[in-house]
Amino acid sequence: MKDLVFEQLRVALIGRYVPERVLGHGAMASVYLAYDVKHDRKVAIKALRVHLDDPAAGERFVREIKYLAHLQHPHILPLFDSGDALGIPYYVTSYVDGETLRRRMQLAPDKRLAVGDATRIAREVADALDYAHARNILHRDIKPENILLLDEHALVADFGIARAIQLAGEQALTDTGVAIGTPAYMSPEQLAADRDLDARSDVYGLGCLVYEMLAGVPPFMGVRGVVDNARKFTSVPEFISAARDDVTVQIEKATRCALACDPKDRFASAGAFAAALDRRVGKDG
Repeated sequence: MKDLVFEQLRVALIGRYVPERVLGHGAMASVYLAYDVKHDRKVAIKALRVHLDDPAAGERFVREIKYLAHLQHPHILPLFDSGDALGIPYYVTSYVDGETLRRRMQLAPDKRLAVGDATRIAREVADALDYAHARNILHRDIKPENILLLDEHALVADFGIARAIQLAGEQALTDTGVAIGTPAYMSPEQLAADRDLDARSDVYGLGCLVYEMLAGVPPFMGVRGVVDNARKFTSVPEFISAARDDVTVQIEKATRCALACDPKDRFASAGAFAAALDRRVGKDG
């Protein structure tokens, strides 16, 4: 079946980028490998699953992307360019010939990472989050698919894209059914559509990530393989140590603190969470 978005990008971006093949399809965007004509390099183009009929909406999206492109950090995937391809908003990032954290976990025994690997990845993601939070930018969609692994180091993708889409036009999102964020990794306040989010919402997302790296499943996983998000408003998840015996008391406490229902009971920053994870690594820690 012909990929109409691919064809639309090919026509709209002629002379700038040459789309080559699809890399994947997600709930929010389709991703294509492309050739950057001007800079003679491979890039990834993400075309969002919305169609913006209002030119002003496209302008808002591009304006926000320009702001996000200023993020310069070793653990943040660089964002190069953005635009409106005949009504379809897109953005261009560095192409990473690596794997996602999701893929790494899928290949791991019981889908669980070694404790040292999990805490290292958490520390690098936390460093990226703290950098962005200091610039008043939230990620809003921390999940294994948005963590790329290159030479055993983490790169966080799609920083602030959720907000850029919101600014483009909420009616367009409602009409096309695009979700802002991924429910299994959302904080309670994000699930409740609270517009006054802060860094502690991303801390919750990182807590979900750490829990899954260690337990092999996201927190609050139900018997049918579906996350019970309603429980996020009333409780913290089961102990990770119930699934494995090499998780320290300190790691257990830190992760449960990051996953507190009330933002006031969580770590104030992602860095504080990562520091708590690393504080003691002995089995009886």
